[in-house]
Amino acid sequence: MLQTALEAWNDREDALTAVLDELPVATYITDLDGAVSYFNQACLALAGRTPVVQHDRWCVTWKLYTLDGVFLPHDACPMALAVRERRAVRGVEALAERPDGSRIRFVPYPTPLLDKSGEMVGAINLLLDVTEQRQVDGLRSQAERCRRLAKGIGNPRTVDTLMEMAVDYEAQATAIIKAN
Repeated sequence: MLQTALEAWNDREDALTAVLDELPVATYITDLDGAVSYFNQACLALAGRTPVVQHDRWCVTWKLYTLDGVFLPHDACPMALAVRERRAVRGVEALAERPDGSRIRFVPYPTPLLDKSGEMVGAINLLLDVTEQRQVDGLRSQAERCRRLAKGIGNPRTVDTLMEMAVDYEAQATAIIKAN
């Protein structure tokens, strides 16, 4: 669907936004200066706020942080890098803080938008919320850690406790999956 959207950009910007409006994942566009020129409804849910077109720069989120919790200024975010360096940025995860203080973990996919002549005219970013998947991964990792520890301990009460913890972690992971 993203390829269809990029092809639509080359034909007509209105066609692109019509395709992007249908995407269930947060997607937005900036101009060459990084000013947000479009965002879809999924951005509102992800960001927990309504971005201001032609005012917000580089990003639709309120605040950004690295996975280590270090504040990440918008002008240093992956979208800013993609626009300045005129290249797609991949392999990054970050934390977005909403105005209500809640945080989500996401993977951005900032990609330059080119016109028919190959000139960059802006950039598009798709933000994939991976919060719940990372929670599930973490819970399953904890369950496995408990099982490994239980194998190396001779005390039956401690082994039982660790195995109960492993079962609890797995149950929490399953509950998150089933909730979706």
